[in-house]
Amino acid sequence: MSLALVHSRARAGVLAPPVRVEVHLSGGLPATQIVGLPEAAVRESRDRVRAAILCAQYEFPARRITVNLAPADLPKDGGRFDLPIALGILAAAGQLDPQTLGNYEFLGELALTGELRAVDGVLPAALAAAQAGRTLIVPAGNGPEAALAQHVQAFTARTLLEVCALLNGTKTLPAAEALPAAVTPFPDLSDVRGQAQARRALEIAAAGHHHLLLIGSPGCGKTLLASRLPGILPEASEAEALEAAAIASVSGRGLDPARWRQRPYRSPHHTASAVSLVGCELAKRMQLAQRQCNKRAPCGGANQARQRFCTAQHFWLLLACGGRL
Repeated sequence: MSLALVHSRARAGVLAPPVRVEVHLSGGLPATQIVGLPEAAVRESRDRVRAAILCAQYEFPARRITVNLAPADLPKDGGRFDLPIALGILAAAGQLDPQTLGNYEFLGELALTGELRAVDGVLPAALAAAQAGRTLIVPAGNGPEAALAQHVQAFTARTLLEVCALLNGTKTLPAAEALPAAVTPFPDLSDVRGQAQARRALEIAAAGHHHLLLIGSPGCGKTLLASRLPGILPEASEAEALEAAAIASVSGRGLDPARWRQRPYRSPHHTASAVSLVGCELAKRMQLAQRQCNKRAPCGGANQARQRFCTAQHFWLLLACGGRL
């Protein structure tokens, strides 16, 4: 069979939309083409996949290979699609049974040796795979993170060869296991001397789930007080902890699976712009919208187009910040 379908997950904010990796082999000069709005890291996967397949002692087909990442309008980034692309090529070439791929979802970046490397955003993918009723295969480094999702059936692999052995029925993979819970103590509010009114305000805000705004001159203790607030907050519910852990998973800063139940504390610099607080993805989309607006504006209408863009930019920033700009 010259056509194979593999299920995977993309990364879109804290969501993990499904991606169908379709691989087709046809006649013609040997070449590999990846379509479906891939970024540079995804396009470069053809070289990593070829080397990994050869190192796993499989045969790389000397045919024209077309890889479609559907839906085509969803941006694809990172090396998370290396493993599903490699499995799709092997299945389309007849070296794996395509029927065994339907119940699985695959994530993982491939090294040239065929080793699987950890990727970002595994927790949202595990939550989505559990809802879809499919089994998730992830690199061994992402196993503890995938195990945080409830009712998910996730397995870990270290190499491409291990995944192929699972699909061929000659080997079983270990299940993803969560790490023992660990707690990093927060700074104690009792360390603060003075500031009785501010300390009382922190206690009221923590007990009543209120917003809190600290205003004062530099050096009066605003950051000191704010850093002590997570230590007096009630324990996060599982839904709240999973939401915060999903944000940490896709942020690129890394998620500590042993401390995922702790409430997060972030201290952005006071010079941070509204765009940097909202996220760089919004900034990229606004820049793209501005370029498209400038291209489509007729002669003499460029200033009006820029004015419309600035209005839209302020509107979206206003929505993202909850109307508090």
